[in-house]
Amino acid sequence: MATRPEQQTANDIKVDPKSLYLEEVFTDRRVGTIRRLTPVTKDGTRDPARAVLYVGETQVLTPAGALPIGFEIGAASLEEAAEKFGTLAKEAIERTVKELQELRRQAASSIVVPQGPLPPMSGPGGGGKIQLP
Repeated sequence: MATRPEQQTANDIKVDPKSLYLEEVFTDRRVGTIRRLTPVTKDGTRDPARAVLYVGETQVLTPAGALPIGFEIGAASLEEAAEKFGTLAKEAIERTVKELQELRRQAASSIVVPQGPLPPMSGPGGGGKIQLP
């Protein structure tokens, strides 16, 4: 039975020789990088049956440090990927900020449940009285 990627465990981590890419990194050393992923066969030659992929990467500074932002760029060439980079980076940053705000909102509105059993309550009003022996 074949193992799907989400079912893999630490003991059976394997690189799929049918899904290999040659990775090249291009940067302007200012706002980010573009990674060109060229599909290759198991012997390292170009695989013409699969498309070249472009992935953009940038980062935003947060109080906790630099937060990396990655996004796919639908492009047919490096030039086209570079032209689309700015717009797609802004969209990815906006999406990430919204997700962070939602996580912060969820954390702020979460109900804190005390650990352990509740103390016994006596009487109909629930007010306990100290009893001395």
